[in-house]
Amino acid sequence: MRIFVTGASGWIGSAVVPELIDAGHQVVGLARSDASAAALTAAGAEVVRGTVDDLDVLRDAAAASDGVIHLAFKHDIAFSGGFQGAAEADRRAVDALGTALVGTDRPFVIASGVAGLAPGRVSTEQDTATANGSPITIRAATAQAVLDLARQGVRSSVVRLSATCHGDGDNGFMATLVATARAKGVSGYVGDGANRWPAVHRLDAAHLFRLAVEKAPAGSVLHGVAEEGVALRDVAEVIGRHLDVPVTSVAPENAAEHFAWLAAFVGIDAPASNALTRGLLAWEPTHPGLLEDLDKGHYFQAPTTTA
Repeated sequence: MRIFVTGASGWIGSAVVPELIDAGHQVVGLARSDASAAALTAAGAEVVRGTVDDLDVLRDAAAASDGVIHLAFKHDIAFSGGFQGAAEADRRAVDALGTALVGTDRPFVIASGVAGLAPGRVSTEQDTATANGSPITIRAATAQAVLDLARQGVRSSVVRLSATCHGDGDNGFMATLVATARAKGVSGYVGDGANRWPAVHRLDAAHLFRLAVEKAPAGSVLHGVAEEGVALRDVAEVIGRHLDVPVTSVAPENAAEHFAWLAAFVGIDAPASNALTRGLLAWEPTHPGLLEDLDKGHYFQAPTTTA
């Protein structure tokens, strides 16, 4: 298949592209910079220049493809406190991509998340987020819009990714927790730290995206979850050991001061099952779990500085 991938040079996309090419697919990647374009070309993909805000570019590229995987998200804005704006931009991009695919029976796979589905219990692929107007549920509404395209001749599916998609080179939640511990001199967790985050290695996630675009039935919800739930206190303890800093509880009322924008996420209890996904697509995660990956040490390499 000729597959259009947004976010193709990003954290997950840079693993999805070789996964697709190695399976015999032709990849066309969206690139917003010369560096991204060069990385995609080196990986063996074609390049379409543009951003997720270039809706005409998205529509045209989707229309010229045999399928679409949408991974792009304005993480730079989201990770600096602008999650809502990033989620709203994502919805506009998804609507543009979906419009181009209506009536084609082509696959359309997007990335979403499991956070907020079923606080306090293990969520499944059958759960839906409660619409409460939060940025998290804005993304959930976007995912539902994609699933609804199944009634309009699109083989749509949603991969709900774990709260952390980890691996060497990660600059997301785990890297931010490490940076916070380094800056504060303590490795913190909220309350008793018993809240759980599901986790998946990015290479396992990439494999799931390939399986989804190849064979997920229309309207499928898939969980990119390798580990059902890792306690945040356990994460904090590994970080504290590697940085040689104390591990301490942060009271919920002090979380915003300690964790900044990450406070909205670090106290969430969001365990999630992958049983239905594994049964549907025969997906079997094989890469290291979160704590094992943290213990490899790559998250703790000293930040580089330039003169």
